[in-house]
Amino acid sequence: MSASLGLYRLQQVDRQIDRVRTQLTAIRKTLENDTELKQALTRLEIAQKENHAALNRMKNAAAEAEAQKIKIEQAESSLYGGNVKNPKELQDLQRDVASLKKHLATLEERELETMLTAESMETELKNAQNDLEVVQARLGGEHKKLLEDQTTLTKQLESLSDEREAASAPIESRLLQTYEDLRRQKRGMAVTEVEDDACAACGTTINAAAQQNARSQKQLAYCPSCGRILFAN
Repeated sequence: MSASLGLYRLQQVDRQIDRVRTQLTAIRKTLENDTELKQALTRLEIAQKENHAALNRMKNAAAEAEAQKIKIEQAESSLYGGNVKNPKELQDLQRDVASLKKHLATLEERELETMLTAESMETELKNAQNDLEVVQARLGGEHKKLLEDQTTLTKQLESLSDEREAASAPIESRLLQTYEDLRRQKRGMAVTEVEDDACAACGTTINAAAQQNARSQKQLAYCPSCGRILFAN
């Protein structure tokens, strides 16, 4: 097998991979750049975060109020339990109970505020979910085909990647490096056929000696004009 034949076959696989990747990129951009869908998704994401934060604040406020009630129960137990006889200590306990109850009122007010906020955030979350469902339902038909194509192309890309690995395995590393360099320079087309004694890429006439070199098993021949690797049957 000529050195250029292996690279020519590899290029055929690579060009298929390039086409699939181009299609996948176009699909991804179409799906990602739908302004209405992006706005609906962003709104839902914000609503989810705010709802989660509101629930945490409500739980924390409820826990603080409950802890304060326990403190009051403990203070009242000391006050009315009969164990404390000293008048000054009793007065101190009464002041403590009054202070604790005053702070409890503040905590309960805060708890009520967090409950109202949590209810508001839950409503906003439900509205955001409903709006997203409406947008998705409307775009469903449009996006369904794109998503199906995306799945098919992704599987095709996986298969082509395996095929590329198999095609490149027998090729010497130095030849692969030359091929890769040319692919970058020549917009993905590093190897060109010789057709009717001419370079298929640029049309330059290829003499018999160059065509014979293009069939070599060890070395590569290049088009004297465009510099691509020549492949001749």
